[in-house]
Amino acid sequence: MTSKPCIVLGVPVQEGAGRLGCDMGPSAFRTAGLLTELQNLGYVVEDRGNIVPKPLRDLQHPNTAIKALSETVAWTEAIAEAAYQASGDGMPIFIGGDHSLSAGSMTGLARRAAEEDREFFVLWLDSHPDFHTLGTTTSGNLHGVPMAYATGLDGFAGYFPTLAAPIKPQNVCMMGIRSVDPAERSALQSAGVTVHDMRSIDENGVVSLLDAFLQRVAAADGILHVSLDVDFLDPVIAPGVGTTVPGGATFREAHLVMEILHDSDLVGSLDLVELNPFLDERGRTALLMVDLVASLMGRRVLDRPTQSYRYTPKIG
Repeated sequence: MTSKPCIVLGVPVQEGAGRLGCDMGPSAFRTAGLLTELQNLGYVVEDRGNIVPKPLRDLQHPNTAIKALSETVAWTEAIAEAAYQASGDGMPIFIGGDHSLSAGSMTGLARRAAEEDREFFVLWLDSHPDFHTLGTTTSGNLHGVPMAYATGLDGFAGYFPTLAAPIKPQNVCMMGIRSVDPAERSALQSAGVTVHDMRSIDENGVVSLLDAFLQRVAAADGILHVSLDVDFLDPVIAPGVGTTVPGGATFREAHLVMEILHDSDLVGSLDLVELNPFLDERGRTALLMVDLVASLMGRRVLDRPTQSYRYTPKIG
């Protein structure tokens, strides 16, 4: 996957979620053996500890439903800077923390990619698109806005940091989606994001859908960021999350996605988000997420020829 160090950054942010507990996520990932798994796979691992937010500013928004705006913005500023720095040194792995952390991770990484004149792509593995703006969110929980912010939708100016390099919506592929609000549905349709909901996965399987996206990344010689939310998985196998949505990816579907990503040799960074150890069962979800990371980073049941996505002509 990479000859560069794996740089682990803990992000104990919970302000973006609707309930407490995600701040314990980084400790749970470490306790579940994430660093040891990476080392056993032959990677040099640098644990940079936990990011701390920037100083708070008094921010008020006309949408009175919004919660913890100042705190979320302070986290975003700190995470974006840490992401930018780490991406110059190795492969950043952000262990959260709720999904609001991606507002910082994606924008910091996109800034680095733009400076290197590389196309930046995102594979978003989640039950939710997180495509609300500050004006459209009704829950007020800001883990529902990071993708809208990172792709440059209106409504964030004067609150969130100015984007150095907005992500092109057509460079985003969402898989596992099964909970979308009306405002998000409308915004997604006009933005041009590729969205594969669970019905699409049921009908087509993960292989053809993921392969088509990876072909695009490879053709552009792009940099791929993967953002993995616990609720991408079915809550039967991953109960340790505050936003359980039935009908998610199965154990084998999730591992297959990770194995294909490893074979592609395209992944440059990773988010692991929304783990809430307070809701977990004896570390079950944390252990599964670490297991999935191991598949992404190259752990195999049997050796088999690696399929290269680079320079592979499109079929059809």
